[in-house]
Amino acid sequence: MLLLLPRFVGLWFVAGALVAATIDAAKSIAASALVLTPFGSALHALAPATLLAAQTFVQQGIEPHIGSWVWDPLIQSVLLLPTWGILGVIGFALTYVGRRRRRRAAFA
Repeated sequence: MLLLLPRFVGLWFVAGALVAATIDAAKSIAASALVLTPFGSALHALAPATLLAAQTFVQQGIEPHIGSWVWDPLIQSVLLLPTWGILGVIGFALTYVGRRRRRRAAFA
């Protein structure tokens, strides 16, 4: 029963990745050039206050000197990756975590 939740959420992330890939494909065909939507701009379009709150929390976190180096090179580079790639990786990871494990047959 507990494995159902990560598998369910993972499939939604995979579906979101497919939607984002379809949108990028349509934009690429219309522009006659490769168009990739960065994850940061998609997240900003969906929830700008959440993105700003996350940046503030990471940069000013418990100890400010730790948070600033985490946001600038690490999180910003993730936010520049294509949306379909980030959602796909998260979705497949959650689906893998929620998979049913096969029991090994006991041979004597």
